[in-house]
Amino acid sequence: MYALIVFDWDGTLVNSVAKIVASMRGALTEYSPTVSAQVSDREIENIIGLALPEAIALLCPELNAEDIEQVRQGYVRHFLSLEQHATPLFEGVREGLSRLQRAGYELAVATGKARRGLDRMMDELNMRPFFVDSRCADETRSKPHPLMLEELLEARRIAPHQALMVGDTEYDLAMARAVEMPAVGVRYGVHDDDRLWPQQPVMLVDRFTQLVDWLERREPEWRPHDVMIEPA
Repeated sequence: MYALIVFDWDGTLVNSVAKIVASMRGALTEYSPTVSAQVSDREIENIIGLALPEAIALLCPELNAEDIEQVRQGYVRHFLSLEQHATPLFEGVREGLSRLQRAGYELAVATGKARRGLDRMMDELNMRPFFVDSRCADETRSKPHPLMLEELLEARRIAPHQALMVGDTEYDLAMARAVEMPAVGVRYGVHDDDRLWPQQPVMLVDRFTQLVDWLERREPEWRPHDVMIEPA
């Protein structure tokens, strides 16, 4: 049914939540123990998926642009220091992506990570062969703005209804909803049902394999080269 499936990265494919929380906690504490004490771990989890500057501004609205950049740099340092420990994929992800490829789906990534961070993790996990395209927050607009999805659709020359967004946060689903792209939410990430359902996903799944089983039953009826948007 879908020519392209677009996946969020952190919290959807990769179980990086603990590493992100620890990195942000370290960066905030380094900047100011007082500021750090005012931010809970749950609040940090809730901003996963946004670009770092937007995430930090949401966590600490009192910070100015210079302070936000200081925290951002601290986050990057702390995250890299934790990279010695491999970030695991969620259960069933590698096998599931292989199954979707064999079924004829093209796959892409839309993430709040920076390009260097995504490329590094893709290489470490040997994930590049699965994806035909990707967009990162430092090369386009941050979620929930839909620009990264619009760019992926334009690059593949397909309409929104021919693609599916899969993510664990309301930012992923809101981004898809803004361009009238169907979306599926995953419950094993950071946002709960109360934040996911208002964005009107097709469904919510508890496991990655549940998503794959559903998509295999809806084997693609077209490919990107079959139905194209005519250039303006």
